[in-house]
Amino acid sequence: MENQELLALVTKKANQWLEGNYDQETKKQVAALLNNEDKSDLIDAFYKDLEFGTGGLRGIMGPGTNRINIYTVGAATQGLANYLNQQFNDLTEIKVCIGHDCRNNSKEFAQISADILSASGIKALLFDDLRPTPEVSFVIRERGCQSGIVITASHNPKEYNGYKAYWDDGAQLISPHDTNVIDEVQKIKSINEIKFEGNKDLIEVLGEEMDQKYLDKVKSISLDTGAIKRNHDLKIIYTPIHGTGVKLIPAALKKYGFTNIINIPEQDVVSGDFPTVVSPNPEEPAALKMAVDKAIEIDADLVMASDPDADRLGVACKNEKGEFILLNGNQTALLLTWYMVKRWKENKLLTGKEYIVKTIVTTELLKDIALKNNIEYFDVYTGFKWIADKIKRNEGIKKYICGGEESYGFLPGDYVRDKDAVASCAIFAEIAAWAKDNGVTLFELLQNIYLEYGFSKEKMIYIVRKGKSGADEIKQIMKDMRENPPVELAGSKVSVVKDYAVLKAFDKIKGTDSPIDLPETSNVLQFFTQDGSKISVRPSGTEPKIKFYFEVRGQMNSREEYYTADAAAEQKINAIVKDLKID
Repeated sequence: MENQELLALVTKKANQWLEGNYDQETKKQVAALLNNEDKSDLIDAFYKDLEFGTGGLRGIMGPGTNRINIYTVGAATQGLANYLNQQFNDLTEIKVCIGHDCRNNSKEFAQISADILSASGIKALLFDDLRPTPEVSFVIRERGCQSGIVITASHNPKEYNGYKAYWDDGAQLISPHDTNVIDEVQKIKSINEIKFEGNKDLIEVLGEEMDQKYLDKVKSISLDTGAIKRNHDLKIIYTPIHGTGVKLIPAALKKYGFTNIINIPEQDVVSGDFPTVVSPNPEEPAALKMAVDKAIEIDADLVMASDPDADRLGVACKNEKGEFILLNGNQTALLLTWYMVKRWKENKLLTGKEYIVKTIVTTELLKDIALKNNIEYFDVYTGFKWIADKIKRNEGIKKYICGGEESYGFLPGDYVRDKDAVASCAIFAEIAAWAKDNGVTLFELLQNIYLEYGFSKEKMIYIVRKGKSGADEIKQIMKDMRENPPVELAGSKVSVVKDYAVLKAFDKIKGTDSPIDLPETSNVLQFFTQDGSKISVRPSGTEPKIKFYFEVRGQMNSREEYYTADAAAEQKINAIVKDLKID
């Protein structure tokens, strides 16, 4: 489309907002966009409709069809309400739990969602203030809700907000409900179809009594109260990075028995502007800098952080030199899984029906831990909704221990069906206490796991390709890799290729193939080499990116060999990157 055609289209759409039944502040902002000589903001705000996808909504806040605002949130909620009324028309009462994070406008969007649901004859259970995402998942199951909504953009920059929808099992929507809700949202062609006038009689406000029920469940998964009692005064630094973990994560740690929790006052300030960080992402060292600086100052034992909606955790611990290092998501999941399996075994909780879950791009060491301890494991797609789906499918048949993903999400208990930084922080602090009880540091414990199961190093690289030409290039990369998969990587033959688009694993040595047992196809490729390396390739579903996940294996015969093994693994990853011609 030529620039003049595009400008004419967005101008027409913007003028419809000026003429339509929109509030005066929104009209004022749209008029400002129209009057601005630079039309780039106008085009970006109106050139398309913000899509309600399988992960809900996520976008920049502001007026326009391609923005997060009360009207795009309203359309999403009305579509969800319409679908719920169709699906549960035999119930005398349909209930939906609504939570929100610390972001600007989150509370308003949550209230609007409650109004629309109640106006549609649905009971809305609305939290009185911000709450962690996993608590909403808990309430859905605890109160027998049919759905849930969380207003959050996770760890995105401050300009963003988002909308996540959940089903009656407490998990984010999957097929067929995800696409069915999308269809209902797309049917809404006018804001006049959105019922903004709420019914107060159908809105119930949730408060601290629900927090206590949730925290009781978090406490119930503790596996070694003795170690905590003996090491209750561990110096634990915790930061919510301005988000929803500010009350419940310290409360969970105290409930476990920890008495020396040190906060970062500047980052306890609840703010959607995230004033102390560029990005509120616990994966990024800059987001944890204030906490690590404090830990160095007071010689703390452990640093933990959660993202704005408190479903992901970041961890820093001391190495053998006393320097604080940040663990990656695979290492955090590795320590949590190893500990939970070990303590379940020692506490005689294993009956032969237990299992763990990991995503296909997460370290294979989790699988090795499960197999060595005669525990079943399952691989699922990226996204915690697939871990939740596996729990649902196994409910009443097998017992879930834990599940994790490389992107800093972990779930150590099945009473929640999304990743849970509240419970994960509590269990991780317990690991630190257990490690000290057993005369090792957390870093030494990680090294011991590598000694037992073999060294592993993971890395993710992504390529950004914007626009239609970029999307075409990403498609071509996937096509080329399917049609001409690598024969050898870093000097090791590719032994297995897994293509999730056809759900088949191809054994390149035997020349055979076998089915992959997953519920649906996905545009993902994996290459496994004879020396134990795993390379996963997938286009992002929400960004103009193609992601490459690397895992290479190595050997350690002593803790002292950790850095040698790490350097060798880095060299191998670089060789694979070169072989794949990634730039």
